[in-house]
Amino acid sequence: MNEITATVALTGLADPQTLSALRDAIGIAAACLTTLSFVPQAWHTLRTRDVSGISLTMYSVFTLGVALWLVYGVILGAWPVIIANLVTLALAATILTMKLRFGQAPVAIRR
Repeated sequence: MNEITATVALTGLADPQTLSALRDAIGIAAACLTTLSFVPQAWHTLRTRDVSGISLTMYSVFTLGVALWLVYGVILGAWPVIIANLVTLALAATILTMKLRFGQAPVAIRR
């Protein structure tokens, strides 16, 4: 079963233009939601400078992954992927920068 057949079977829609519009709407909604999900964390981090609950490893790997998604979008010329990942990269990089700047707490020495 190919992609269009599966979509038709799931949605009951046979018109290719309707399927294309539905696919684009789902992609745009997903991009908006996942990108906007970073706004509260970025705002909180900028406002409070509290980075204690943020994992440096997770945000480093995540930010690199988003950067690669951005490159992938550029290679494909896929504007929704480019825009969503550009905004997400800016937000994630802001949080990562704040973690690097304000997250260097002194390490307690165990005895």
